[in-house]
Amino acid sequence: MKVGFIGAGRMGQAMARRLLEAKHDLGVFNRTPAKAKGLVDAGAAAMASLAQAARYGDAVFTMLADDAALDDVAGQEGGLLESLPKGGIHICSGTHGIGVIRRLKAAHAALGQVLVAAPMLGRPEMVAAGQAGVVIAGPAEALKRCAPLFAAIARRSIEAGADPEAATAIKIANNFVLGCAIEAMGEGFSLVRKYGVAPQVLNEVMTDGLFACWAYKAYGKIIVEEAYDRVGQMAVLGLKDANLALAAGEAVGVPLPSGNVWRDRLVGAVAHGDGDKDWAVMALEQARASGLA
Repeated sequence: MKVGFIGAGRMGQAMARRLLEAKHDLGVFNRTPAKAKGLVDAGAAAMASLAQAARYGDAVFTMLADDAALDDVAGQEGGLLESLPKGGIHICSGTHGIGVIRRLKAAHAALGQVLVAAPMLGRPEMVAAGQAGVVIAGPAEALKRCAPLFAAIARRSIEAGADPEAATAIKIANNFVLGCAIEAMGEGFSLVRKYGVAPQVLNEVMTDGLFACWAYKAYGKIIVEEAYDRVGQMAVLGLKDANLALAAGEAVGVPLPSGNVWRDRLVGAVAHGDGDKDWAVMALEQARASGLA
């Protein structure tokens, strides 16, 4: 398929390379052209503008950091709403709030365009290895048309329904559970450290038993090695996700008490200047609170 791609951060780079490896015709745009150079060198066509990317093919991906960036890319002069052809499909793969997805769905529909939500499930290195998942939601015909694209970027596509906000809710909930799990791991590691036990022993126990899954293995390794510069999800973006989860819960009357602990650890990490570290740096925040340097 011929497809546009907007956004060349860590996750966007991994997704775009998967599309190129699957022999899709990719046109890539990033506000900082240098960030897209590696993709262009790998065979992507360089797009000079948002409008050109929106009109490049059968669909256009966005993989953007937050709601403000999505609003800007969609609504600015020459942006997606103005430039996407009638019947064109916008595949929104970032982690965004319910509100912005609702607004965007209505705006696209008013112009005869289609919004599909397709947030990724996994760290960038998992996407690069073809081991990530993707949760998809949107009109059935659009999902069918885009199936080859989803097959390229993920080992499995999980359909959430016809409304894009369904996939958005799933992604928010998934990140909520994962974030709370990482925070709890930090507590556990601090507890055993206070008793003089090497943290890798707890990590081996966890990942050889009940928690033998990629999330505990990947984040446990980062915490044990204190490899917080091995960034998959920056702490500042994890904080954004925590705020999205708490806002989504408040909007429908669902209390998320664990989310407040998760958020507070991330607030602390950002306050200590670790906002650009991997969000597993929550474990370092817990260590500080436990009197462990």
